Amino acid sequence: MTDVHASPEASAPADDPSAGGFVRTLFHSDQGGHEQVVLCQDRTTGLKAVIALHSTALGPALGGTRFHAYADASDPEEAALRDALALSRGMSYKNALAGLDHGGGKAVIIGDPETLKTEALLRAYGRFVASLGGRYVTACDVGTYVQDMDVVAEECRWTTGRSPGNGGAGDSSVLTAYGVFQGMRAAAQRLWGAPTLHGRTVGVSGVGKVGHHLVEHLLQDGARVLVTDVRAASVRRVLDAHPEVTAVPDTGTLIRTAGLDLYAPCALGGALNDETVPALTARAVCGAANNQLAHPGVEKDLAERGILYAPDYVVNSGGVIQVADELHGFDFARAKAKAAKIFDTALAIFERAEADGIPPAAAADRLAEQRIGR
Repeated sequence: MTDVHASPEASAPADDPSAGGFVRTLFHSDQGGHEQVVLCQDRTTGLKAVIALHSTALGPALGGTRFHAYADASDPEEAALRDALALSRGMSYKNALAGLDHGGGKAVIIGDPETLKTEALLRAYGRFVASLGGRYVTACDVGTYVQDMDVVAEECRWTTGRSPGNGGAGDSSVLTAYGVFQGMRAAAQRLWGAPTLHGRTVGVSGVGKVGHHLVEHLLQDGARVLVTDVRAASVRRVLDAHPEVTAVPDTGTLIRTAGLDLYAPCALGGALNDETVPALTARAVCGAANNQLAHPGVEKDLAERGILYAPDYVVNSGGVIQVADELHGFDFARAKAKAAKIFDTALAIFERAEADGIPPAAAADRLAEQRIGR
Protein backbone atom coordinates (compact mmCIF):
# COMPACT_ATOMS: atom_id res chain seq x y z
CA MET A 1 0.00 0.00 0.00
CA THR A 2 1.51 3.30 -1.07
CA ASP A 3 1.77 5.86 1.71
CA VAL A 4 2.15 9.48 0.62
CA HIS A 5 3.14 12.01 3.26
CA ALA A 6 3.20 15.76 2.71
CA SER A 7 3.24 18.70 5.07
CA PRO A 8 0.22 21.04 4.78
CA GLU A 9 2.45 23.66 3.20
CA ALA A 10 3.68 21.22 0.55
CA SER A 11 0.26 19.89 -0.44
CA ALA A 12 -1.00 20.96 -3.87
CA PRO A 13 -4.53 22.35 -4.24
CA ALA A 14 -7.16 19.81 -5.23
CA ASP A 15 -7.56 21.43 -8.66
CA ASP A 16 -3.83 21.47 -9.37
CA PRO A 17 -3.30 19.26 -12.45
CA SER A 18 0.14 18.25 -11.26
CA ALA A 19 -1.45 16.65 -8.19
CA GLY A 20 -3.66 14.49 -10.38
CA GLY A 21 -0.68 13.62 -12.53
CA PHE A 22 1.22 12.59 -9.42
CA VAL A 23 -1.49 10.23 -8.21
CA ARG A 24 -1.99 8.75 -11.67
CA THR A 25 1.75 8.20 -12.08
CA LEU A 26 1.95 6.57 -8.68
CA PHE A 27 -1.01 4.22 -8.93
CA HIS A 28 -1.63 3.63 -12.63
CA SER A 29 1.62 3.88 -14.62
CA ASP A 30 4.44 1.43 -15.25
CA GLN A 31 6.70 3.75 -13.26
CA GLY A 32 4.44 3.46 -10.21
CA GLY A 33 3.89 0.61 -7.79
CA HIS A 34 5.93 2.26 -5.04
CA GLU A 35 5.45 1.31 -1.41
CA GLN A 36 5.89 4.82 -0.04
CA VAL A 37 6.60 8.34 -1.26
CA VAL A 38 7.46 11.13 1.15
CA LEU A 39 7.29 14.82 0.22
CA CYS A 40 9.50 16.87 2.51
CA GLN A 41 9.57 20.62 3.10
CA ASP A 42 11.44 22.78 5.59
CA ARG A 43 10.72 26.46 5.09
CA THR A 44 13.54 27.67 7.32
CA THR A 45 16.28 26.11 5.19
CA GLY A 46 14.46 26.07 1.84
CA LEU A 47 14.47 22.28 1.69
CA LYS A 48 12.09 20.66 -0.76
CA ALA A 49 12.67 16.97 -1.30
CA VAL A 50 11.08 13.74 -2.49
CA ILE A 51 11.95 10.37 -0.94
CA ALA A 52 10.63 7.42 -2.95
CA LEU A 53 10.69 3.84 -1.68
CA HIS A 54 9.92 1.45 -4.50
CA SER A 55 10.36 -1.85 -2.68
CA THR A 56 11.59 -3.26 0.62
CA ALA A 57 10.97 -6.88 -0.37
CA LEU A 58 14.66 -7.77 -0.08
CA GLY A 59 15.41 -5.46 2.84
CA PRO A 60 15.63 -1.74 3.65
CA ALA A 61 15.50 0.44 0.54
CA LEU A 62 18.97 1.71 -0.38
CA GLY A 63 19.74 4.50 -2.83
CA GLY A 64 21.40 7.89 -3.11
CA THR A 65 20.25 11.46 -2.64
CA ARG A 66 20.24 13.57 -5.80
CA PHE A 67 20.51 17.37 -5.45
CA HIS A 68 19.33 18.95 -8.70
CA ALA A 69 17.44 22.08 -9.81
CA TYR A 70 15.53 20.68 -12.83
CA ALA A 71 15.82 24.21 -14.17
CA ASP A 72 15.02 23.13 -17.74
CA ALA A 73 11.67 21.62 -16.72
CA SER A 74 8.44 23.60 -16.94
CA ASP A 75 7.50 22.22 -13.50
CA PRO A 76 10.70 21.41 -11.53
CA GLU A 77 8.81 19.82 -8.62
CA GLU A 78 6.89 17.47 -10.91
CA ALA A 79 10.10 16.61 -12.77
CA ALA A 80 11.85 15.86 -9.48
CA LEU A 81 9.00 13.61 -8.38
CA ARG A 82 9.03 11.62 -11.60
CA ASP A 83 12.82 11.35 -11.41
CA ALA A 84 12.63 10.00 -7.86
CA LEU A 85 10.02 7.43 -8.88
CA ALA A 86 12.04 6.22 -11.86
CA LEU A 87 15.36 6.20 -10.01
CA SER A 88 13.99 4.34 -6.98
CA ARG A 89 12.44 1.69 -9.20
CA GLY A 90 15.80 1.30 -10.92
CA MET A 91 17.46 0.86 -7.53
CA SER A 92 15.19 -2.10 -6.71
CA TYR A 93 16.39 -3.85 -9.86
CA LYS A 94 19.99 -2.73 -9.40
CA ASN A 95 20.22 -3.97 -5.82
CA ALA A 96 18.56 -7.27 -6.74
CA LEU A 97 21.01 -8.06 -9.55
CA ALA A 98 23.95 -6.89 -7.43
CA GLY A 99 23.02 -9.62 -4.95
CA LEU A 100 22.30 -7.16 -2.14
CA ASP A 101 19.73 -7.70 0.60
CA HIS A 102 18.23 -4.27 -0.04
CA GLY A 103 15.21 -2.89 -1.80
CA GLY A 104 15.20 0.23 -3.92
CA GLY A 105 14.85 3.83 -2.84
CA LYS A 106 15.95 7.25 -4.03
CA ALA A 107 15.70 10.83 -2.83
CA VAL A 108 15.78 14.11 -4.71
CA ILE A 109 16.47 17.49 -3.11
CA ILE A 110 15.09 20.14 -5.44
CA GLY A 111 17.36 23.12 -6.12
CA ASP A 112 20.79 24.22 -7.24
CA PRO A 113 23.33 22.66 -4.85
CA GLU A 114 25.77 25.48 -5.60
CA THR A 115 23.44 28.05 -4.07
CA LEU A 116 20.96 26.17 -1.86
CA LYS A 117 23.04 23.54 -0.10
CA THR A 118 23.83 24.38 3.54
CA GLU A 119 24.60 22.38 6.65
CA ALA A 120 21.21 23.32 8.09
CA LEU A 121 19.39 22.10 4.97
CA LEU A 122 21.27 18.78 4.97
CA ARG A 123 20.49 18.33 8.65
CA ALA A 124 16.81 19.00 8.00
CA TYR A 125 16.90 16.43 5.22
CA GLY A 126 18.59 13.94 7.54
CA ARG A 127 15.77 14.31 10.05
CA PHE A 128 13.24 13.43 7.35
CA VAL A 129 15.22 10.29 6.43
CA ALA A 130 15.49 9.37 10.11
CA SER A 131 11.72 9.66 10.47
CA LEU A 132 11.37 6.61 8.22
CA GLY A 133 12.91 4.47 10.95
CA GLY A 134 15.37 2.55 8.78
CA ARG A 135 13.09 1.77 5.84
CA TYR A 136 15.38 3.93 3.70
CA VAL A 137 19.19 4.11 3.77
CA THR A 138 20.58 7.12 1.93
CA ALA A 139 23.93 7.79 0.25
CA CYS A 140 25.55 10.11 -2.35
CA ASP A 141 24.28 10.77 -5.86
CA VAL A 142 24.50 13.61 -8.40
CA GLY A 143 25.01 16.87 -6.51
CA THR A 144 25.86 15.28 -3.15
CA TYR A 145 29.23 14.20 -1.82
CA VAL A 146 30.90 12.29 0.99
CA GLN A 147 31.12 15.41 3.17
CA ASP A 148 27.38 15.94 2.70
CA MET A 149 26.65 12.43 3.96
CA ASP A 150 28.79 13.16 7.01
CA VAL A 151 26.44 16.05 7.79
CA VAL A 152 23.27 14.02 7.11
CA ALA A 153 24.65 11.29 9.41
CA GLU A 154 24.68 13.77 12.29
CA GLU A 155 20.87 13.52 12.21
CA CYS A 156 20.33 10.05 10.75
CA ARG A 157 22.10 6.77 11.45
CA TRP A 158 20.68 5.27 8.25
CA THR A 159 23.32 7.04 6.16
CA THR A 160 26.15 5.47 4.18
CA GLY A 161 28.79 6.76 1.76
CA ARG A 162 30.44 8.70 4.59
CA SER A 163 34.10 9.66 4.85
CA PRO A 164 36.63 7.11 6.17
CA GLY A 165 37.29 9.43 9.11
CA ASN A 166 33.65 8.99 10.12
CA GLY A 167 33.62 5.24 9.68
CA GLY A 168 32.52 5.28 6.06
CA ALA A 169 33.58 3.84 2.73
CA GLY A 170 34.40 7.17 1.12
CA ASP A 171 33.74 8.07 -2.49
CA SER A 172 31.45 5.44 -4.04
CA SER A 173 32.33 6.60 -7.55
CA VAL A 174 35.53 4.54 -7.29
CA LEU A 175 33.74 1.20 -7.46
CA THR A 176 30.98 2.57 -9.69
CA ALA A 177 33.62 3.21 -12.35
CA TYR A 178 35.24 -0.15 -11.70
CA GLY A 179 31.91 -1.93 -12.17
CA VAL A 180 31.17 -0.08 -15.41
CA PHE A 181 34.59 -1.12 -16.66
CA GLN A 182 33.71 -4.76 -15.86
CA GLY A 183 30.53 -4.32 -17.91
CA MET A 184 32.63 -2.98 -20.78
CA ARG A 185 34.89 -6.01 -20.56
CA ALA A 186 31.84 -8.26 -20.76
CA ALA A 187 30.58 -6.37 -23.81
CA ALA A 188 34.01 -6.74 -25.42
CA GLN A 189 33.98 -10.47 -24.69
CA ARG A 190 30.56 -10.76 -26.28
CA LEU A 191 31.37 -8.72 -29.39
CA TRP A 192 35.05 -9.33 -30.04
CA GLY A 193 35.83 -12.55 -28.19
CA ALA A 194 38.20 -11.15 -25.56
CA PRO A 195 37.48 -9.27 -22.29
CA THR A 196 39.57 -6.23 -23.10
CA LEU A 197 39.24 -2.78 -24.64
CA HIS A 198 42.85 -2.80 -25.80
CA GLY A 199 43.09 -1.09 -29.18
CA ARG A 200 39.40 -0.06 -29.07
CA THR A 201 38.08 3.50 -29.25
CA VAL A 202 35.80 4.44 -26.35
CA GLY A 203 33.84 7.69 -26.03
CA VAL A 204 32.96 8.87 -22.51
CA SER A 205 30.27 11.53 -22.16
CA GLY A 206 30.52 13.01 -18.67
CA VAL A 207 33.85 12.88 -16.86
CA GLY A 208 32.77 13.98 -13.41
CA LYS A 209 32.80 11.85 -10.26
CA VAL A 210 32.59 8.50 -12.08
CA GLY A 211 33.72 9.31 -15.60
CA HIS A 212 37.24 10.41 -14.76
CA HIS A 213 37.89 7.15 -12.85
CA LEU A 214 36.50 5.21 -15.80
CA VAL A 215 38.91 6.97 -18.16
CA GLU A 216 41.82 5.74 -16.04
CA HIS A 217 40.64 2.11 -16.22
CA LEU A 218 40.28 2.38 -20.00
CA LEU A 219 43.73 3.86 -20.49
CA GLN A 220 45.29 1.19 -18.30
CA ASP A 221 43.57 -1.40 -20.49
CA GLY A 222 45.06 0.12 -23.65
CA ALA A 223 41.99 1.85 -25.08
CA ARG A 224 41.93 5.08 -27.07
CA VAL A 225 39.67 7.47 -25.17
CA LEU A 226 37.56 10.42 -26.30
CA VAL A 227 35.79 12.59 -23.72
CA THR A 228 33.26 15.39 -23.49
CA ASP A 229 31.48 17.17 -20.65
CA VAL A 230 29.30 20.27 -20.28
CA ARG A 231 31.76 21.41 -17.58
CA ALA A 232 35.00 22.55 -19.14
CA ALA A 233 36.81 22.14 -15.82
CA SER A 234 35.99 18.41 -15.76
CA VAL A 235 37.48 17.93 -19.23
CA ARG A 236 40.53 19.98 -18.29
CA ARG A 237 41.15 17.81 -15.22
CA VAL A 238 41.22 14.67 -17.40
CA LEU A 239 43.45 16.24 -20.06
CA ASP A 240 45.88 17.59 -17.48
CA ALA A 241 46.27 14.12 -15.98
CA HIS A 242 46.15 12.24 -19.30
CA PRO A 243 47.25 14.32 -22.31
CA GLU A 244 46.81 11.30 -24.57
CA VAL A 245 43.02 11.62 -24.19
CA THR A 246 41.14 13.48 -26.94
CA ALA A 247 38.40 16.01 -26.08
CA VAL A 248 35.46 16.60 -28.42
CA PRO A 249 33.06 19.59 -28.27
CA ASP A 250 29.85 17.83 -27.24
CA THR A 251 28.01 14.52 -27.00
CA GLY A 252 26.50 14.92 -30.46
CA THR A 253 29.99 15.03 -31.94
CA LEU A 254 31.15 12.14 -29.78
CA ILE A 255 28.43 9.68 -30.77
CA ARG A 256 28.94 10.44 -34.48
CA THR A 257 32.71 9.86 -34.39
CA ALA A 258 33.80 7.43 -37.08
CA GLY A 259 35.47 4.34 -35.71
CA LEU A 260 33.92 4.59 -32.24
CA ASP A 261 33.70 1.09 -30.74
CA LEU A 262 31.94 1.77 -27.46
CA TYR A 263 29.93 4.72 -26.11
CA ALA A 264 29.80 5.38 -22.36
CA PRO A 265 27.08 7.81 -21.24
CA CYS A 266 28.12 8.89 -17.73
CA ALA A 267 26.08 12.04 -17.13
CA LEU A 268 22.31 12.35 -16.51
CA GLY A 269 19.62 10.00 -17.86
CA GLY A 270 17.84 9.83 -21.20
CA ALA A 271 21.06 9.71 -23.22
CA LEU A 272 19.66 7.01 -25.52
CA ASN A 273 16.67 8.43 -27.35
CA ASP A 274 15.05 8.76 -30.78
CA GLU A 275 17.65 11.31 -31.87
CA THR A 276 20.86 9.81 -30.51
CA VAL A 277 20.37 6.10 -31.30
CA PRO A 278 20.13 6.56 -35.10
CA ALA A 279 23.31 8.66 -34.97
CA LEU A 280 25.40 6.22 -32.91
CA THR A 281 28.46 4.81 -34.65
CA ALA A 282 29.49 2.59 -31.72
CA ARG A 283 28.94 -1.17 -31.59
CA ALA A 284 28.16 -1.13 -27.87
CA VAL A 285 26.82 1.16 -25.15
CA CYS A 286 27.97 0.76 -21.56
CA GLY A 287 28.01 3.69 -19.16
CA ALA A 288 27.45 4.90 -15.62
CA ALA A 289 24.39 7.14 -16.11
CA ASN A 290 21.09 6.02 -14.62
CA ASN A 291 17.95 5.57 -16.76
CA GLN A 292 19.77 5.86 -20.09
CA LEU A 293 16.79 4.66 -22.15
CA ALA A 294 14.47 7.60 -22.82
CA HIS A 295 11.54 5.21 -23.33
CA PRO A 296 11.09 1.40 -23.52
CA GLY A 297 11.18 1.30 -27.33
CA VAL A 298 14.77 2.54 -27.42
CA GLU A 299 16.18 -0.84 -26.41
CA LYS A 300 14.52 -2.39 -29.46
CA ASP A 301 15.94 0.34 -31.68
CA LEU A 302 19.42 -0.45 -30.36
CA ALA A 303 18.94 -4.15 -30.99
CA GLU A 304 17.68 -3.57 -34.52
CA ARG A 305 20.81 -1.54 -35.27
CA GLY A 306 23.02 -4.33 -33.89
CA ILE A 307 24.21 -2.21 -30.97
CA LEU A 308 24.87 -4.18 -27.80
CA TYR A 309 23.43 -2.41 -24.75
CA ALA A 310 24.75 -3.20 -21.27
CA PRO A 311 21.83 -2.30 -18.95
CA ASP A 312 22.80 0.73 -16.90
CA TYR A 313 21.52 -0.47 -13.55
CA VAL A 314 23.56 -3.66 -13.89
CA VAL A 315 26.92 -2.16 -14.77
CA ASN A 316 26.76 0.92 -12.53
CA SER A 317 26.00 -1.04 -9.36
CA GLY A 318 29.58 -0.94 -8.05
CA GLY A 319 28.82 2.19 -6.07
CA VAL A 320 25.84 0.73 -4.26
CA ILE A 321 27.85 -2.42 -3.58
CA GLN A 322 30.48 -0.20 -1.96
CA VAL A 323 28.09 1.77 0.25
CA ALA A 324 26.13 -1.37 1.19
CA ASP A 325 29.35 -2.95 2.41
CA GLU A 326 29.90 0.07 4.67
CA LEU A 327 26.80 -0.93 6.65
CA HIS A 328 28.65 -4.08 7.74
CA GLY A 329 32.04 -2.50 8.49
CA PHE A 330 33.68 -1.47 5.25
CA ASP A 331 36.29 -3.69 3.61
CA PHE A 332 37.40 -2.34 0.23
CA ALA A 333 38.84 -5.64 -1.01
CA ARG A 334 35.60 -7.45 -0.18
CA ALA A 335 33.49 -4.80 -1.92
CA LYS A 336 35.76 -4.74 -4.99
CA ALA A 337 35.58 -8.53 -5.30
CA LYS A 338 31.79 -8.31 -5.31
CA ALA A 339 31.85 -5.50 -7.90
CA ALA A 340 34.10 -7.64 -10.12
CA LYS A 341 31.19 -10.06 -10.46
CA ILE A 342 29.40 -7.46 -12.59
CA PHE A 343 31.41 -8.96 -15.47
CA ASP A 344 29.75 -12.36 -14.95
CA THR A 345 26.30 -10.85 -14.42
CA ALA A 346 26.52 -8.83 -17.62
CA LEU A 347 27.65 -11.87 -19.62
CA ALA A 348 24.76 -13.90 -18.19
CA ILE A 349 22.32 -11.17 -19.25
CA PHE A 350 23.70 -11.07 -22.79
CA GLU A 351 23.34 -14.86 -22.99
CA ARG A 352 19.80 -14.80 -21.58
CA ALA A 353 18.84 -12.07 -24.07
CA GLU A 354 20.06 -14.15 -27.00
CA ALA A 355 18.41 -17.32 -25.73
CA ASP A 356 15.05 -15.61 -25.15
CA GLY A 357 15.21 -13.44 -28.26
CA ILE A 358 14.82 -10.23 -26.27
CA PRO A 359 16.94 -7.10 -25.70
CA PRO A 360 19.45 -7.21 -22.81
CA ALA A 361 17.47 -4.66 -20.78
CA ALA A 362 14.42 -6.94 -20.84
CA ALA A 363 16.56 -9.93 -19.88
CA ALA A 364 18.02 -8.00 -16.95
CA ASP A 365 14.52 -7.02 -15.78
CA ARG A 366 13.41 -10.67 -15.84
CA LEU A 367 16.37 -11.80 -13.76
CA ALA A 368 15.86 -8.98 -11.25
CA GLU A 369 12.12 -9.64 -10.95
CA GLN A 370 12.79 -13.31 -10.24
CA ARG A 371 14.85 -12.31 -7.20
CA ILE A 372 12.49 -9.59 -6.02
CA GLY A 373 9.55 -11.96 -6.39
CA ARG A 374 7.42 -9.72 -8.61
